[in-house]
Amino acid sequence: MASIVETDAPTREIPQGTAYGRPLQQPDAALTQVGPGTPMGELMRRYWQPVLASRNVTTRPREVRILGEDLIIFRNGEGQPGLLYPRCMHRGTSLIWGHVEPDGIRCCYHGWKFAVDGQCIEQPCEPNPHLCRPEHRQPWYPVAERYGLVWAYMGPPERMPVLPRFDSLEPLEEGEDYLAFDNSLGSHGDMNGPDVVPYSWLHMNDNVMDPFHVQVLHTTFSGTQFVREFAVMPTVEFEEIDGGVIYKAHRDLEDGRHVNRVSTWVTPNVMCVPDVAMRPGRPNGIGFSVPVDDSHSRILMCMRTSLTPDGRRPMRGLEAEKFKPWHQRTVEERQDQPGDYEAQAGQGPISLHSEEHLVTSDKGVAMQRRALRRAMDTVAAGGHPPGVAFDDADATIHLPSGNYYSG
Repeated sequence: MASIVETDAPTREIPQGTAYGRPLQQPDAALTQVGPGTPMGELMRRYWQPVLASRNVTTRPREVRILGEDLIIFRNGEGQPGLLYPRCMHRGTSLIWGHVEPDGIRCCYHGWKFAVDGQCIEQPCEPNPHLCRPEHRQPWYPVAERYGLVWAYMGPPERMPVLPRFDSLEPLEEGEDYLAFDNSLGSHGDMNGPDVVPYSWLHMNDNVMDPFHVQVLHTTFSGTQFVREFAVMPTVEFEEIDGGVIYKAHRDLEDGRHVNRVSTWVTPNVMCVPDVAMRPGRPNGIGFSVPVDDSHSRILMCMRTSLTPDGRRPMRGLEAEKFKPWHQRTVEERQDQPGDYEAQAGQGPISLHSEEHLVTSDKGVAMQRRALRRAMDTVAAGGHPPGVAFDDADATIHLPSGNYYSG
């Protein structure tokens, strides 16, 4: 039988840009892997990191995960916080089941007791319970308290800097006190999500140097989530500062005034955004995108806030907005009015950075990432990363953020 040859088949337009044959994409491991020995993990460990709000560190031991490490945090009976490796060095049961005493935490299994610095101070089953060997020490990390937060230093002891100060938080003005959050603002009626968010720390870190999403996500797409002034598309300047990046977002408002909104990011994960209600002047708080592990993070915040006559600290900013609590919102409601959580969780647990297409408006994000790479290279070469200080006189970090009006 003779073969049939199509000679007059119609010319068809071939679809362009389909997903067929798309190459495998991957995250930027250098920026997102935070465990011990990784470049970013070692950079993070050279800074004091906030762990929890001070009020949430009590005499009841609590499990906490940070930088890929599972730890136990507690406060001894004298009020000192401690951060220990959880498996008792004796036989390995978890200290989460231990009982806190005035001078330390006692393991439930054989009663070994450890001070907040990990030193074993009692072994009750031994002939001389208080004669503990010096090497009998539970692995631990130094901790300190400031601004309503408990901070930990998890890096090489010989490189430990002093605990930083931030000029936007000091001094307290008359009638003010510090208020801190460790729950990613997930249970305070706003739209950000759960306490520990199920995605890389870099998602939120990128967000803080992304001024244009404020106009799109928080105003024109989801409705006015903060203030209507954000609906004005800003003219933006990005600048490098010592150890970080700032942006200046200029807006000409309907009432004839001009506002220069300045936000600050400092290596490796300090975020200082001005008041979202556009109140003039310096900000009253700062935030930190702290890695829990490669694919989870916790957003911690501390702020200066006024006291009411009864001594209580009133809520300001996000919580003052009358949003339906995030955990009560249906998927459909979140689709209708997505916020930062939806936009960031939508990138996946770890974003596929190889398929990103950064453009002019992403200049701040690119500058942040370059700064992080430089800092990782510095640490790998044996140097000190930017922004750390070894003398209290040099410990204050300048954050030029604020809403500055003219006209």
